Amino acid sequence: MNSIDMHCDVLYKMQMNQGSLDFKDSNQLEVNLNRLKEGKVKIQAFAIFIEPSLPSDQQFAAVLEQIAFYQNDVLGKHSEMKQIKKWTDIHELKENEIGSFLTLEGVSSIGNDLNKLEYLLDAGILSVGLTWNPANLAADGVGEPRGGGLTTFGFEIVKRLNERKVFTDVSHLSVQGFWDVMKHASYPIATHSNVLSLCSHVRNLNDDQIKAMIERNAMIHVIFNPTFTIEEGENNPVTIADLVPHVERLVELGAVKNIGFGSDFDGISTYIEGLSHAGETQNFILALLEKFTEEEVQGFASQNFLNHLPK
Repeated sequence: MNSIDMHCDVLYKMQMNQGSLDFKDSNQLEVNLNRLKEGKVKIQAFAIFIEPSLPSDQQFAAVLEQIAFYQNDVLGKHSEMKQIKKWTDIHELKENEIGSFLTLEGVSSIGNDLNKLEYLLDAGILSVGLTWNPANLAADGVGEPRGGGLTTFGFEIVKRLNERKVFTDVSHLSVQGFWDVMKHASYPIATHSNVLSLCSHVRNLNDDQIKAMIERNAMIHVIFNPTFTIEEGENNPVTIADLVPHVERLVELGAVKNIGFGSDFDGISTYIEGLSHAGETQNFILALLEKFTEEEVQGFASQNFLNHLPK
């Protein structure tokens, strides 16, 4: 059963290793070409993440460098990897091809320059999170104790994303920022978040947020990160059986048509047993098939996302 993964940090890891990692088969990459094939990942989103500690005047150049790694090392060296620059490109993928697209994890790198945002959207970014965990000029993230929402600049960014039919990602936003996006974004999405009632990680979504996402017919992609799955200090190791209840709870709340996968591979430092890289994605699918119908699991794996593409 093919799947779609809405979040990995391969490009950041490549940048940190200055291009020394081979995307085809490096064991240091949890998402590489061989593992995508092994795990039957048909479409992979590649996030662009910049450390907030990087001086602001260097951040946009760092974004461009990650895009260069994507163009040269992911696409340029592997003909079966195809970039999705507009949503209709998904329907052009051949059986032997793996689709991929860029996402932006926080807009700090653009400063207050919307022209830089337009440049990145032109480069093919199809999902934008306004923040990582800290605050920036657009919004407060979950790590900002002030807990503010979107700024005037942030609302302008959302307007541009709406016009370009690009997703606005809520996964790192403050609670107030989440509700601001719910009111103003045409295409809200959570690319990598779990259920707060099952694990109290600040990045997980509470039941009211989940219900709001369902009302907006927005996708919620479960994250394969142990710290988002069970409370700290509980089971060791964390297993796939600990992750499945997050899907069950989402279904209980009415999200059976809104669930997807957002692994966060190459952005995590601990792993769920049996789900430590893209090649093991089918282990999660098999576990879900024990609890849900094949049609439902096909939805979680890929079809729900395909049904929610901006039109």
